[in-house]
Amino acid sequence: MSVIKKFLGQTAVYGITTVFSRLFNFILTPIYTSVYATATYGIFTTLYSYAAMTNAVLAFGMESTFFRYLNKHEDKKQEVYNNSFLCIAFIATLFLLTGFVFAETIAGWIYTGLHNKMLDYQHYVRIFVAMLFVDAICVIPFAKLRADAKPLRYSVIKFVNIGTFVGLNLFFIFVVPFLIKNHWPLADWFASWYRFHWVGYVFVANLVASVVTMLMLFPQFLELQLKFDKELFGKMFSYSWPILIANLSFIVNENLDKLALGKLLPAAIADAQVGIYGAVAKLAIFMSIFITAFRLGAEPFIFSYAKNLNAKKAYAVILHYFVIALTLLFVFLVANIELLKYFIRRDDYWVGLPAVPFLLAGYMCLGIYMNLSIWYRLSDQTRFGLYISVAGAVITIVLNFVLIPKYSYMGSAWVSMLTYFVMMVISYVLGQKYYPIPYNFQRIVLYMVLSTVLVGLSFWVFDRNIYIGNALLLAFLGLVVYLEKDEVRLLLRKDLKK
Repeated sequence: MSVIKKFLGQTAVYGITTVFSRLFNFILTPIYTSVYATATYGIFTTLYSYAAMTNAVLAFGMESTFFRYLNKHEDKKQEVYNNSFLCIAFIATLFLLTGFVFAETIAGWIYTGLHNKMLDYQHYVRIFVAMLFVDAICVIPFAKLRADAKPLRYSVIKFVNIGTFVGLNLFFIFVVPFLIKNHWPLADWFASWYRFHWVGYVFVANLVASVVTMLMLFPQFLELQLKFDKELFGKMFSYSWPILIANLSFIVNENLDKLALGKLLPAAIADAQVGIYGAVAKLAIFMSIFITAFRLGAEPFIFSYAKNLNAKKAYAVILHYFVIALTLLFVFLVANIELLKYFIRRDDYWVGLPAVPFLLAGYMCLGIYMNLSIWYRLSDQTRFGLYISVAGAVITIVLNFVLIPKYSYMGSAWVSMLTYFVMMVISYVLGQKYYPIPYNFQRIVLYMVLSTVLVGLSFWVFDRNIYIGNALLLAFLGLVVYLEKDEVRLLLRKDLKK
């Protein structure tokens, strides 16, 4: 069986799951932006940014470590599973206890100067602490499903999770007010506790969805053994802690801009600016979905295929066509941004649209960086991932503090793009030195540069004209087909055998 076909088959299952799950979630964006004011949506954006950073700490880099050591120590798969889970469970339990005890202090630090709403913020913090605890202890059971090649069960659980989340959102935002307004059965009971336009219901829905997911993973929890292999854990720890720092630095790159906006802008406009930026950033979700789907399918495959003689050739082919897909998606999204903006129902958010091309360009570089990063994971040199990510975090922190006070969220968008570009370049240079892979460098650069030029023409020169933008997209697609036709024919005729 063709290696590329096998890879695409594995990735497609996770890709379809990811696409549909994220799209179901995406339909909530126009609902949120129509129901909540920009300042309220800013609270939403801020809390989820902190949650993303906390998730990276709680996972402790153990997901990648789990996949690496499953293939590195095939005789100790149960011990790898036990160690990975127990490590995360210990950290998550400490976090849960600390978060509940210091909820008031945490809320006061996040929302300084808003004492009239402090009780609400304490509730938000406790909900998020519980949700993050549940999500953390599900990380390794989910990874085990992927390692055991059970994509169908993985997909079902993810669909139930997002279905529960979306369903409860619709229930709290629309169904309960309808019941109260029309005096239907239980209307008085709902009216006794329901608060209209309270953003906390979104967080409650997320917590319930996480608990449902944990219950569905019960068979994987039953496979655990409460045995801890200290010697093996020492090796796993030395591999995982640089990944932890790298992941944390990546999350800082991804979320610090939203948090810094709230801290560096005047209090009168901070929440609104964060809300606008958070909403328009959702338009980049399609690029994010594609990258996430690739990672979910690629990670188990890449580790399991590393021992094959022509593995590097397969990795080069995968990146090549991954870049083609990314650049085409980049041009498509910007060409049709005048349609996509209607997912954000209120036009007072649209002022942030100029940030979207920069965010998409950043995601393009991030996707390539994630693909390139296989070199230090496969060669057990995860410290380089730490160095690269810390460099990116430093750029993010310094430039956000310099640019946000003057340029608001536009400065954040520029920094995001620059950070991921620098990380991508550093990873490529170091990778070619320590774990060279024969990438088609010239063709990849051509597609990246050309797509960026077309996006600039579509958005700024032709003022987001949807017809001209899509004409440019078709021209780009035609060029890609012309340049790739011979290579595609070769791949179809000649499999990359194991």
